[in-house]
Amino acid sequence: MKILIVDDEPLVRAALSRALLKMDHQVKEAVDGVEGERQWREWGPDLVFLDVLMPKKTGPELLQSGVQELRACKVVLMSAFGGEWDLEKARYLGADLFIAKPFENIFATVEQGVNLVNERTVR
Repeated sequence: MKILIVDDEPLVRAALSRALLKMDHQVKEAVDGVEGERQWREWGPDLVFLDVLMPKKTGPELLQSGVQELRACKVVLMSAFGGEWDLEKARYLGADLFIAKPFENIFATVEQGVNLVNERTVR
């Protein structure tokens, strides 16, 4: 599975990437929303882990840019500000799942995202 991680925090990117690579997924990383949009359009991932607050372009701005319709995939929206975000708000923007940071168990977090894509394939 092709998975894109768009987050400005190096530790978050590294942890997610490490867990996904151990599960034999192809992984690319982007440090901000502009780079994330470029990679999303060019690479066409199956799943995107997308941070809410980033420089240059936020996660919600990226979702509203229409990139999701161009390259249909599942999106996990992530934020350290969980009180301001919930699944309903994330879904309104086009995300399929919302996860609050910090992650208690990185492998459980990754598995939630991967299962979104697997559910789509099974249906």
